[in-house]
Amino acid sequence: MSGVSLAVAPRSEPDRTTTSTTDPQQKRAQIHQQQMQQQAAAGGVMGSLRVIELQLVAFIMVFSASGLVPLLDLVFPAFASAYLLALSRLAFPAHGKIYESPEIFQGSRMFRFYVVIGTTVGLFLPLAYVLGGFARGDEHAVRSATPHLFLLSFQILTENIISGLSLFSPPVRALVPLLYTVRRIFVILDWMKDVWINKTLPANAEFKDVAWYWFGRGLAVANLLYFSVNLFCFLIPRFLPRAFERYFKERDEIHAKMTEDKRSAAMNTSQHADKKAD
Repeated sequence: MSGVSLAVAPRSEPDRTTTSTTDPQQKRAQIHQQQMQQQAAAGGVMGSLRVIELQLVAFIMVFSASGLVPLLDLVFPAFASAYLLALSRLAFPAHGKIYESPEIFQGSRMFRFYVVIGTTVGLFLPLAYVLGGFARGDEHAVRSATPHLFLLSFQILTENIISGLSLFSPPVRALVPLLYTVRRIFVILDWMKDVWINKTLPANAEFKDVAWYWFGRGLAVANLLYFSVNLFCFLIPRFLPRAFERYFKERDEIHAKMTEDKRSAAMNTSQHADKKAD
């Protein structure tokens, strides 16, 4: 959840074991083929995350109408979307450059595994916990985990939508997981309070009830640990600086190209004037 569609990409390094060639076209073709193979290998893992996008829309609609999500969390996606749009227009406008790959952070295989763990801990297990709470009639479990699941669903949808739009620059894209993660940490703290303080077991509880009780507690702790590490060890120190570095590098390249074009145009005008004078 560090930016599922924004922060994960296969490495595009050429295969060092292949035979070198002096033909530039052949070399480019080999590198392109290697990139396609790497993207296909990664697509099986990360592409499966996009399959759930339509289901997430259904979950969001159900959660919104269920009355289980507090008003503040219902309003937060609208506020975040409006804020991101304002940033994309006023603070960090896109340079109008379309890229073959929208990813900001070129993740390794280990990083992709880290993202899959986050998807399991943050999305699939909480969803199983909520559905299990419905089946068991445990309204307390459903109400405590639903706000986190609602915000995470909106985060994934937002990431998937803006990853294909050139309207949003890298800093704006990077702020999506950052904003949602900060908000969800506060939501997870409320979840922790519900399952560790407000919820108690009866003295004669059965084993399945005890297992369910500790599953909810452990899941809340796991989410707090994962997303805290994700925020303070990846999003802030690595992901966000990489996005700004890419953005300002692209801006400098565009400014340098514009300056060069103006210089070339001035030289051409001067040469044309000299020819007329002759």
